[in-house]
Amino acid sequence: MDIIETDVAVIGAGSSGCVIAGRLSERADLRVTVLEAGGSDLHPWVRMPIGYGASFYHPRLNWRYYTDPETGLNGRRAYWPRGKVLGGSSSVNAMVFIRGQARDYDLWAEAGNTGWSYEDLLPHFKRMENNLAGADQWRARGGPVTVRSIGQEVHPLARAYVASAVAAGHTANPDFNGATQEGVGFYQITTKNGFRASAATAYLHPAMKRGNLQVVTHAYVTRILFDGRRATGVEYRHGDRLVRLMARRQVVLSAGAVGSPQILELSGIGDPERLAEVGIDTVHALTGVGENLQDHVGFDLCYLSKVPTLNRTFGTWTGRMAAGIRYVMTRRGPLSLSVNHAGGFVRSDPARQRPNIQLYMQPMSYTRGVPGKRALMQPDTFQGVMIGMSNCHPLSRGSIHLRSADPDEAPSIRPNYFSAQGDLEEMVDSAALLRSIAAQDPLVASLDGELKPGPEVTDREGLSAYVRDTAGSIFHPCGTCAMGTDPGAGAVVAPDLRVHGIEGLTVADASVMPLITSGNLNAPALMIGEKAASLIAARL
Repeated sequence: MDIIETDVAVIGAGSSGCVIAGRLSERADLRVTVLEAGGSDLHPWVRMPIGYGASFYHPRLNWRYYTDPETGLNGRRAYWPRGKVLGGSSSVNAMVFIRGQARDYDLWAEAGNTGWSYEDLLPHFKRMENNLAGADQWRARGGPVTVRSIGQEVHPLARAYVASAVAAGHTANPDFNGATQEGVGFYQITTKNGFRASAATAYLHPAMKRGNLQVVTHAYVTRILFDGRRATGVEYRHGDRLVRLMARRQVVLSAGAVGSPQILELSGIGDPERLAEVGIDTVHALTGVGENLQDHVGFDLCYLSKVPTLNRTFGTWTGRMAAGIRYVMTRRGPLSLSVNHAGGFVRSDPARQRPNIQLYMQPMSYTRGVPGKRALMQPDTFQGVMIGMSNCHPLSRGSIHLRSADPDEAPSIRPNYFSAQGDLEEMVDSAALLRSIAAQDPLVASLDGELKPGPEVTDREGLSAYVRDTAGSIFHPCGTCAMGTDPGAGAVVAPDLRVHGIEGLTVADASVMPLITSGNLNAPALMIGEKAASLIAARL
């Protein structure tokens, strides 16, 4: 067995891990080593923005998880793409940049997580951002992550959608990450000069030029090593070698909402009864490991279009060729964007205190595919658009736990979608909201009727059946190593992100979220990396 040494071992080069490694390596007195199970992100499906439609299923770039059969989805398994590549899921996601609502973070702080209010976190959000629209009270220039609005480049149907949403009574909002999240408008994405701006391109690659940072790809972590209750290193497989990386000062676990609880349990940290069931000795009892799983879930209505949609662009060789030539020559056009052109955050009921629904408008359709998958390169043969939603604050809670002591076996993923009845009711209620937008000018003039579920489906029973049959993950899992002050109540990490009862071990990624944030999770995961890097640096 090979044994090597470092000061800080970072498990996972995902959204948070890249930030932590990049920031800590700014310290010349620290040697930082990053272990990543995936390989290089130098791949066309990673670098070209719309390529995420292919990377979602790519065996080299994606873990391609499936949940256990879900009762709430009528026994279906939900597909869960997670990045298996430098940059993690920031290298395979839809690039939509959403911080979340200020109230999301204030609730974290009110639960005892000191230092995690929105006011506390705003400097970390601003530090990471290079907003091409310019700096203001809420936004910043000069950070590693380039953020830009696509309002000038969206499909004409996306502009019609926003105008129709305003006509339906919703407020226009030019910046979902500004003073308020509420309203409708065009999404901002993380691209730079026509290429994806991932955590790897923003933080890790620049830092790899420093002599004190080492990145090991294809490193499959089998367990964290301990001396009593202190984390001392990491054991991993690299090809046919078993290696021990000894960390003199800190082990940082940033393997994501799936990988972090999996590795903790493999290492003997978790519920003793669960660990015993798979033959793992308990190093430290923490019953919250793998619990508190939260995820956004959504569904779409599909409409026929009287005008050409991106189905024609991506569904024909002539359309793909024209888009490809435009992209190569200008780094512009549909290949340089996410498929989510427009959307917003609204209230399903005016009596609600804050927006609870996220809206999506995609100027294409792919109803022939498996629900929950994004077959962008295999759209419908007809001209269609999809208008969708997801829940911002789901009440359902699930879990992620080992099936066995084999590190290569994917864990059991049980989101328990719709186990809280209010979640399904919220989804059904939103159907009328989506239809009200589609019924307004100017969008209605371009549509040729609702295809799915069809205008005849109006009763709650029929809409509930449609949701259960078609809804899927929005790919925002979090909460499985929840932050909190009381491990007896399920907290895994303290507000300083150190694992309760263990020295030298920090967890920092979306798994530490006690409550899911409103909207896409990549921006919050990057922020967690920034916050964690500051916390870790202060104690080293």
